[in-house]
Amino acid sequence: MGKNNLKTAVFAGGCFWCTEAVFQRLEGVYQVISGYTGGTIKNPAYREITSGRTGHAEAIKIEYDSDVINYNELLEIFFATHDPTTLNMQGADRGTQYRSAIFYEDDEQKQLAQTMIDNLNSEGVFDNLIVTEVTESGAFYNAENFHQNYYNQNSNQGYCQFVINPKLSKLQRTFKSKLKKEEQN
Repeated sequence: MGKNNLKTAVFAGGCFWCTEAVFQRLEGVYQVISGYTGGTIKNPAYREITSGRTGHAEAIKIEYDSDVINYNELLEIFFATHDPTTLNMQGADRGTQYRSAIFYEDDEQKQLAQTMIDNLNSEGVFDNLIVTEVTESGAFYNAENFHQNYYNQNSNQGYCQFVINPKLSKLQRTFKSKLKKEEQN
């Protein structure tokens, strides 16, 4: 993977354990960091985030090789692996910290995100309109070490079995050609 082509994408799609597990498996993704963004306080901790009062979303920062996987492909996978039509929730996870959001790095990412949302809405891909927020990227705070690489270290845990595994199965079925070779089996 050429480090000269590394770009950044920041997504929030519910619990960051889920989104981290999905994007870690993609060819061209160099690193995925779980963290917090979009809020009002500096250096928030998980216990503050879960209160829903800081304005932060559980998010992931993705470093990817744009020659291997492009931003539009990341957006497709983002929209296919969570429900972008539910406001401030994903499944049983509820609160603004679980909102669907794209934190764009530049005007190109902003335009691509908005175009994809418009297209998905006009094509009626979802039963309801997309409520994903598209906001300029700001400060990103890494989550505590306990949250990093969570699924890979805790795949037998109940939440992983019942919430993350179905997302990974869908990723495997729908985007097999985008997966790292070791994930394609």
